Amino acid sequence: MQALTVSLVQGATRWHDAPANRDYYGALVRGVAGKSDLIVLPETFLSGFSNDTRASAETMDGEGVAWLRALAQEVGATLCGSLAIREGNTVYNRLLWVRPDGSFAQYDKRHLFRMAGEHTRYGGGRERLVVELKGWRILPQVCYDLRFPVWLRNRRAEAAAGGMDYDLAVFVANWPAPRRQPWRTLLRARAIENLSYVIGLNRVGVDGNDLPYAGDSAVLDAVGEPLIELGPQEQVATVTLDPAPLLAHRERFPAWMDADEFSLQP
Repeated sequence: MQALTVSLVQGATRWHDAPANRDYYGALVRGVAGKSDLIVLPETFLSGFSNDTRASAETMDGEGVAWLRALAQEVGATLCGSLAIREGNTVYNRLLWVRPDGSFAQYDKRHLFRMAGEHTRYGGGRERLVVELKGWRILPQVCYDLRFPVWLRNRRAEAAAGGMDYDLAVFVANWPAPRRQPWRTLLRARAIENLSYVIGLNRVGVDGNDLPYAGDSAVLDAVGEPLIELGPQEQVATVTLDPAPLLAHRERFPAWMDADEFSLQP
């Protein structure tokens, strides 16, 4: 594992305006070109979190995915964030992990936010995604997934460094300000229980449903201590993750070895 430089793009997503969001987030991403290995964008960053985006959801051959792939190549960094993507008659809240060479991986949000009716309008994912970057194994997730520790459990992988299947979990979100305390608490819990770095990237501003967002994006180490914490304003922050403290912590505190065995049902 090599040092990994990550930029958090905490922006105020424009409501139902993909061209404006491409311009807006494109400018913020270009501001850290050449400085980052990984650039993290919010959940549904081209539309905002809205069930109404079903009507305008793009396909994987659409302009949004093409733009994201071109932008990753332009800035020479991996980009991740989620979009509303249609496949046939089903729309998914799909996280895309887009590499500078144009290749990509995808993860469909598993846990759909029923309090906003997301579970009635979107399809849920079934497979976890673990990707690699500079020797790091990274688990990308979307917003409400943060509340479900069994799904997020760092599973045993004896061949991997430290015996675990990921080193960094990344959560992209539209997490409203009234629930900011659970957001902050759960990010720390996921880091501590999984002996992993955690990144939480949230949006700011007020959306078209008049929901306010307080940001509170953060990068946490494996004992839940913040490397950076952002406030409620638009901000792009960059931090470098050092693997040495993570591996040392896992060596002296190998709690993963005593974890309960389990399997998820289909």
